[in-house]
Amino acid sequence: MPADLEVFLGRLSLEITAKHVDKLPLLQARLKRGMQIFIALIDPADAHAQIEAAGAVRRAGFEPVPHLPARFIKDKDDLFSRVARLSGHGVTEILVLGGGAPEPLGVYDAAVQLIETGVFESHGIRRLGLAGHPEGNPDIVRKHGPGMLLEALKQKQVSAKSRGLDAFIATQFLFEAEPVAQWASGLRREGILLPIRVGVPGPATIKTLAKYALMCGVGNSARLIRRQALNISKLLTVSTPDDFVEDLARIAADDQDLGILAPHFYPFGGFDKLFDWLTPKLAAAAERKVVSFSR
Repeated sequence: MPADLEVFLGRLSLEITAKHVDKLPLLQARLKRGMQIFIALIDPADAHAQIEAAGAVRRAGFEPVPHLPARFIKDKDDLFSRVARLSGHGVTEILVLGGGAPEPLGVYDAAVQLIETGVFESHGIRRLGLAGHPEGNPDIVRKHGPGMLLEALKQKQVSAKSRGLDAFIATQFLFEAEPVAQWASGLRREGILLPIRVGVPGPATIKTLAKYALMCGVGNSARLIRRQALNISKLLTVSTPDDFVEDLARIAADDQDLGILAPHFYPFGGFDKLFDWLTPKLAAAAERKVVSFSR
């Protein structure tokens, strides 16, 4: 395995939901301790379960990074209560999002509003993840125009820095590396200098990937998946992200100024498929290190 791919995969992170806490023994068996495990919040009703899952992830030896969608929060009391409970479970990093609800459930509409409350630094949160969209976000663009995504990232970077918080970007999932490189280069030109975790769909059938691409409004890099999905005979074919991850690793190594840090895996095809694909790669990297140290 190329050294740049080994380094890149060694920094991976993984996304789960509160319903996946039963998979933690599997994660402990397959991943090194201290890795970031992001905990998505898809349904506002699952907020309590997400907080409990964060504690379980911490006890399992991983770094929990719960999602905190602004549009899922009722008011300031709700916000401060959630962050206090997460902090009580050892959470020091949170991914701050606008959220997928078409209308806010309460007083917050955007991630920057949460940052500006001061809730994070007051509860020992040291690092914030910010959402990135290499291929855009059709809902935001329709409502606010094409420049809003860039402007929002600028605002969040400034707000986090002014409060002494480290920050990074975690992107939507996509299927090709070149759009990531072009987008990251554009961010740098605009003064956005945060490290980037790139969303990578784990191995899954063409049918499953096409479903998620449609649900999430993924852009042009999904065109191959869409074309393949039109062929009924290919719907159950399992697609793996080998080329995507290898290209990302190469770009990250060749142009470190882009700040492409690591892959962030979405296990759309299930954890078994993900680890059947990923474990041999991590094992090869570990074996290479052992051989290197023994010389």
